[in-house]
Amino acid sequence: MSTRICPQLLALSLALAVLSEPSTVRATNEVVSIPKALPGAPDLPKDLRERLAKALSETGPDYVPRTRHRHGTGAPIYSNRLLLESSPYLQQHAHNPVNWFPWGDEAFETAKRLGRPVLISIGYSTCHWCHVMEEESFDDIETASYMNAHFVAIKVDREIRPDVDAIYMKAAQALTGRGGWPLNVWATPDRQPFFAGTYFPPDDQRGRPAFRTVLESISESYASNPEQIEASARQLTARIRDQIEGRVAVSTEIPPIGVFDRAFEQIKASFDPVNGGIGQRPKFPSSLPLRFLLRHHRRTGDEQALAMVRTTLSKMAAGGLQDQVGGGFHRYSTDAEWLVPHFEKMLYDNALLAITYLEAWQATGAEKFARITRKTLDYVTREMTSPTGGFYSATDADSLTPFGHAEEGYFFTWTPAEIDAVLDPPTARAVKTYYGVTDTGNFEGRNILHAARPLNEVAKRLEMPATELSTKIELANAALYEKRAERFAPHLDDKILVAWNGLMISAFARAGFALNEPAYTDRATRAAEFVLTRLRRKGRLMRHFSRGRAEGSAFLDDYAFLIAGLLDLYEADADPRWLREAIALQNVLDERYADALGGGYFATADDHEVLITREKPGYDGAEPSGNSVALLNLLRLGEWTTRASFHESAVLTISAFRELIESRPSAFGEMLLALDFIHDSPKEIVLVRPKGGDVERLLARLRDAFVPNRVVAIVSEGDGAAEWIPLVAGKSALEGLPTAYVCENGVCAYPTSDPEVFSRQIRIVAARKNPALEAP
Repeated sequence: MSTRICPQLLALSLALAVLSEPSTVRATNEVVSIPKALPGAPDLPKDLRERLAKALSETGPDYVPRTRHRHGTGAPIYSNRLLLESSPYLQQHAHNPVNWFPWGDEAFETAKRLGRPVLISIGYSTCHWCHVMEEESFDDIETASYMNAHFVAIKVDREIRPDVDAIYMKAAQALTGRGGWPLNVWATPDRQPFFAGTYFPPDDQRGRPAFRTVLESISESYASNPEQIEASARQLTARIRDQIEGRVAVSTEIPPIGVFDRAFEQIKASFDPVNGGIGQRPKFPSSLPLRFLLRHHRRTGDEQALAMVRTTLSKMAAGGLQDQVGGGFHRYSTDAEWLVPHFEKMLYDNALLAITYLEAWQATGAEKFARITRKTLDYVTREMTSPTGGFYSATDADSLTPFGHAEEGYFFTWTPAEIDAVLDPPTARAVKTYYGVTDTGNFEGRNILHAARPLNEVAKRLEMPATELSTKIELANAALYEKRAERFAPHLDDKILVAWNGLMISAFARAGFALNEPAYTDRATRAAEFVLTRLRRKGRLMRHFSRGRAEGSAFLDDYAFLIAGLLDLYEADADPRWLREAIALQNVLDERYADALGGGYFATADDHEVLITREKPGYDGAEPSGNSVALLNLLRLGEWTTRASFHESAVLTISAFRELIESRPSAFGEMLLALDFIHDSPKEIVLVRPKGGDVERLLARLRDAFVPNRVVAIVSEGDGAAEWIPLVAGKSALEGLPTAYVCENGVCAYPTSDPEVFSRQIRIVAARKNPALEAP
């Protein structure tokens, strides 16, 4: 289902609904009504009905309720507590006939009072199968009535409450061996899970039981034998606690350099040499730690590692995983060839891929990788950036067709006739040949555009120069993009998450620096300003910004990803404010999130809501783990500031995960980047501007160089920078010329103003060692 409807379909007004004892609020010339009770549920409290009526009246005349249950005027028949929430995902369920509760004490206290089990249903707003289950079950009156009569139902947005999602996903994996979304978990009133699953169909299908069957079985079992269920729930909860809270012996040992070779062997064993990526299907871009492979090649010279990166990035960019017309990447591929994507677009995927393609350009010099970085960031600028400067979260896989029903991928696919209607015949022929467009199509009778053959091969077949074909394709993409904009766009999840904004700030800042694109740096600056101004209270971050307000306690990844973004922004524009802000946020992280005994950081603060366990994440998923990013932040901050505390925290953090890293190194791709930093001799690069001069000739040699393990400080002579960056103390512009200092462990090469000498200095790869990481 989709809530993004064309203006012609938005001409629906809210009017009086005659229901049993409704609460009403008059708004302009309209009257909004809320039913006394939802099907099968107890009466809603009067004050709640009044708040719901007020919220509904404030939605405006263009509001289209996401439900099939509407009055002839278009007004929703049912509304529940989720209407009062800011989460786009919860809002999608606000007019289900289910008596949904948001996560909170009220729901569990209600379950305890009524003696009922709790259904915790977890998803996110652009989740295709979440939409399917909503339409089939949660918007079905009979199913909702049974749920309301036998359960207390809670809806959770996993992107706003990753802590809740992590715990109950562990329960699902323990019970079923797999996870995914929608995630449906049944728990006792004291929040302990006892049964779980993902998508349940409305009828028995291919080994999956019907949702109604599952509901009835759980309700009957809970009513007849609650003691046994509660005992099972306690055992499962203890198992989850052991998994999440498992401690290793505290030490200051870091994983040895040999884990890099073991990680590479593990990756190589499951690598697809034809299409790139890991395994066969489905394929996620994040499943292969490409940035680790780039560092492995830099460290060892292993050409196979670099070939794996080239193959994977080239195949992903050529396939349907990349939106060939509009830029950006979809969430994952359903096949081995990267052809048929799941059409969601996630902010975090595009941030991480933009950085990966950028580093691949630096490591290989292949200009096509830089072009893909630009295309991805330009897409984010056009479609995923709010007027305030923050970045939106995602777009849906589904969109409306001209026939009024939702289809996955319709917005992004084409028929030959649709292309012919936009382009002149010669250009249309070139585009259809290059993108493999056929009459039968490759996706439900339509075509996912993909680079079916290399450009040079297609140009030869069309008997035209490759440069001419490239220009035709670029101009055609612009025309197709303009035409595509007339279609019903996929639903936009417009909440602004601090963590994902941190990742995208990094992407824009790094690209701004490496590609010498001030507009990208400015984009990162605007986003950082927004987050620090609107999503921080009394020095502490909030989780998200939705519907005009900041809400929710921040998590480890909010702090870690934003700190990383601010450090990248400092290197890009040399404004000391970003380094100071990063240090201030790191101080909060150390005070509120650190595990002082076991090392590393918990996902939640010490004053966060107490759940059945407190996670300390290490493994990477679709996003890097907060501890991985926090570790690299500590190492970078230690280089700039020379503070012993940053080095000590880094040692404790890496040692906390040492045994896990040594046993499964390929599952810690992002943490291996930090470990590579440790085992390297990181470059401490200081560029000093003379008064009235610049350092651009030197900077140009740094921009396109792959020097991953380094920190950069660009200062002006006489600006007092040494007071806040000890690294730059004693360094000046020699003979009034721009001067570069390249140091390792505080020992500097001879300062130079010669770009060629500077280039050689920064490209030296030091012999690896195994430092104890002692503070200077």
